[in-house]
Amino acid sequence: MKRILLIGLTLAVSAAFAQDQAAIDKALRAAPGNLGKDATVIKWKADYTYDTLKKGTSKLVCYDKSGLPGQAAYMVECTSLGNLERAAQNLKFEAMGAQKQAALDAAEKDGTRVKPEFGSVWYHSMGDPANPRSHMTIAVPGATTKTLGLPETGAGGGVWIMNAGTTTAHLMTPGE
Repeated sequence: MKRILLIGLTLAVSAAFAQDQAAIDKALRAAPGNLGKDATVIKWKADYTYDTLKKGTSKLVCYDKSGLPGQAAYMVECTSLGNLERAAQNLKFEAMGAQKQAALDAAEKDGTRVKPEFGSVWYHSMGDPANPRSHMTIAVPGATTKTLGLPETGAGGGVWIMNAGTTTAHLMTPGE
């Protein structure tokens, strides 16, 4: 009987480890190059808190948003650990569906919109998991054409500021 219990426990632990490793590997798909090896990996919970699946040694954190409310079927993201409060707030707003934009606008107006770290990078991998689309932005909350000297549209073909003057302001690069 003890042997059966030990075998069952071993199989359960092995299955849980394999499940966590698969979740870690999936989340790290958004990390460019070798940045993933030192990244922290988290798993979001329904209440917008998270469990740490892998503790990293860098400031990069990666997570899987696939299938969460308001998210695509395949969407993984990496950013700075300092942006986790912002990422949690984003998930809350994105889950609001049609009310999302009004809630974002209200939070921006009343000052409750969490600011991302200035200059932090957001890496995304989304779409078809077999042939994902990569996207990278750089957070520049509050930045405008006047403060950075960059245009507010991509019409010129270079880097530009999207959502200028807001906490959501970020640099866009051509081709993304």
